[in-house]
Order: sequence, then structure tokens, then C-alpha cells
Amino acid sequence: MEEYVVLVNPEDKVLGVMEKQQAHISGLLHRAFSVFLFNDKGEMLLQQRASQKYHSPNQWTNAVCSHPRAGETYEEGAKRRLKEELGIETELSEKFNFIYKADVGGGLWEHELDHVFTGIYNEDFHLNENEVQEVRYISMQDLNREITETPEKFTEWFKIILEEYKHNF
Repeated sequence: MEEYVVLVNPEDKVLGVMEKQQAHISGLLHRAFSVFLFNDKGEMLLQQRASQKYHSPNQWTNAVCSHPRAGETYEEGAKRRLKEELGIETELSEKFNFIYKADVGGGLWEHELDHVFTGIYNEDFHLNENEVQEVRYISMQDLNREITETPEKFTEWFKIILEEYKHNF
């Protein structure tokens, strides 16, 4: 099934839709969301992307990153992808949004108006192996150390969004 993204201008006015991979090749601005989940210890959930993903395979990133569908709110999309990728449901709170552009390799770009959500989750996961290899919780101190020591193990967008998150909190 082809996936489409919603193309927007910097003020989030809808300009149309485009097939997802084509939008990533063209580097056009589109809607996205990112979810940061934490456990009761304040540790952040990371997911390792599946090896068959068409870009950034095997890299670690935040709980969920994806795109709302046409007619879907950012929060609805975020909750849908939590269920599809991690097999979970939890309450989310939108924290901020911003625009970024990142080269993700292979001639592909993430150019996104990204709405960032947070939530708390302490239960079991039911991973979709087509999307996620594994998950783990990590302290912010250990995460910062790992990103400094081995930045290539993390998605480009996660490093950008994490820095923006730190500036907002």
C-alpha cells in the first residue's frame, strides 16, 4: 500500500499530498510527528528501526516518528503509529512544533513540520517486526553519552529533535 504525506507551507497550510518516498526524494516540507515516551524512572524509550526500512535501517530513534494522513490530526496519527509499531496505547501531550531538514542518506531528505508529543508508558510492548527490531529505555545521561560516542547509531532526525526538545524543557 502506497503511503502519502501531507505537503504544507511553513504556516501549516495544506498544499496537497505526495507519495511518501517521492516527498523524501524531493525534500518537500510535509507534516510529521514525533513521540517521546518515558517510564516512571524518567528514562526515554528508544526503538531500533527494522533492518528492512527503506532508509535509516537498524538505527536507534525515539519511540515513534511518522506522518499524519490526510484528514488526520497530528495526535491521531501519533496514536495510530504507537499502536501499529509498538502495539500500545497511552495518553499523549503535545509539547511544541518546529521545522527541520535532514539528509538521511541515499538521496533522501526529511523536511518536516514536526509536532512533538510526550507520554508515560510502563507496560509491555507488542512490536511490529516490519517496523521495529527492539526497544529499550535509557537515561538522558546515558543517551547523551551514546550519541556523542556513536552518533552513527542514531537517526539524523532524532538527534535534531532531541536537541530541540532539550531547548524547550
